[in-house]
Amino acid sequence: MFSVLFPGQGSQTVGMAKDLYDNFDYIKHLFNEADEALNLSISKIIFEGPEELLNETENTQPAIFLVSYAIFETIKRETTFDITNANYFAGHSLGEYSALACSDVISFSKTIKLLKIRGKAMQNAVPKDKGGMVAVLGEDIKKIEEIIHINKNKFSCYLANDNSLGQVVISGKNDDIDNFIIELKKLNIKSIKLPVSAPFHCVLMSPATQIMSKELIETNFSTPKNMIVSNVTAEPSKDSEKIKNHLIQQIEKPVRWRESIINMIKLGNKKFIEIGPGRVLSGLVKRIDRNVELIQVNNIKDLNNLKNL
Repeated sequence: MFSVLFPGQGSQTVGMAKDLYDNFDYIKHLFNEADEALNLSISKIIFEGPEELLNETENTQPAIFLVSYAIFETIKRETTFDITNANYFAGHSLGEYSALACSDVISFSKTIKLLKIRGKAMQNAVPKDKGGMVAVLGEDIKKIEEIIHINKNKFSCYLANDNSLGQVVISGKNDDIDNFIIELKKLNIKSIKLPVSAPFHCVLMSPATQIMSKELIETNFSTPKNMIVSNVTAEPSKDSEKIKNHLIQQIEKPVRWRESIINMIKLGNKKFIEIGPGRVLSGLVKRIDRNVELIQVNNIKDLNNLKNL
């Protein structure tokens, strides 16, 4: 029994998936298809950068999806391991789109177009550099929510990501985030301001919800081949209409990653395979439960990790 995890924003690096592109013609074709679908050389941005351009949300989201999907395809074609036989697919924020495409719910070209629109809509929902996010470390989520509630007259901040035990991410306007950090310092609670230019997964994203609601309602969703664990509910489902509705809600709702992992473990899952750039999700899972098996696949060399499964 195993689950496949797909990363979200923050996992990107210039040059990711270059070894796959250089070695497999079908990956070249996939990258060319992405460029045509977006009417943009996302391939060049991924392989050459600059980093600032790759880190723009409207480029980051389709780029991470493209790389995750490419790795998934490589596993299917170059190994004997049946990755499509996973019990659960789960993705962190935009990673949920990767999960859906890899489970044949939405086509590759449609997914990458949706993520370009989603990234742009989320970036533009709040004026540039007027909002941000902060990671709070080493503290219980209930304590963080309590601090926000007690100080609601001083600042308006929102739970954005419940990532793991001791890692919660908060969104808000910059002034509110700064006041929240001051409050944390009084309580000797550690925090790190994240290098993002928008406050994702909170009510400030409502303009993006309106745009994506229209786009998603008009998109045909097939029944997934695998159970999809929703960011919004932290529960698995194969109901395509529910999945679509949760995807619309996901833009403003917190990512319930910790609960998602805990629920998969409770259902008997003890093995997780992270597919995509970086190892962020594996790190989060390890903090949640050190007893599970973790495998990462993000290059050709990593394909060997699947041989003994």
